Amino acid sequence: MAARRFPVEAGHVLMFNRALGAADPADGLPAPGDPAPATFTIASAQFDPEYPLRPQPGADWHGSGADAGLVMEGAGGLHAEQHFTYHRPVLVGDVLRATTRPGEVREKRGRSGLLRFREQITEFRDETGELVVTARSVSVQREAS
Repeated sequence: MAARRFPVEAGHVLMFNRALGAADPADGLPAPGDPAPATFTIASAQFDPEYPLRPQPGADWHGSGADAGLVMEGAGGLHAEQHFTYHRPVLVGDVLRATTRPGEVREKRGRSGLLRFREQITEFRDETGELVVTARSVSVQREAS
């Protein structure tokens, strides 16, 4: 999931770098035009008010480990893969727009039953419409026996 509008802000990039254990720049905040970390677009979900794992004011939150309604069928599911294709670096100061569409669906019989793999493709474009990042997420769900 991704927000339709995702500003790449210096403070957010700084916090993301710190969460990764990256060294802070000598002067504090990243400057406009500085590159964001490689996986930074994953943070766009926090700009999506409908993102089910985002805490909402006044609502109970059960954490990302609880059933947040992301698994639609079967006995459980998980985020299996994440891939990023960069068409150019994500830069501080960019305002990206994201569109998400379904990708491939495939099935595989495993020891525990039928496994269903689903792709979700998100394209991030800058304000000129230039494609910046293509993110491909794969989830796997086990069909209940």
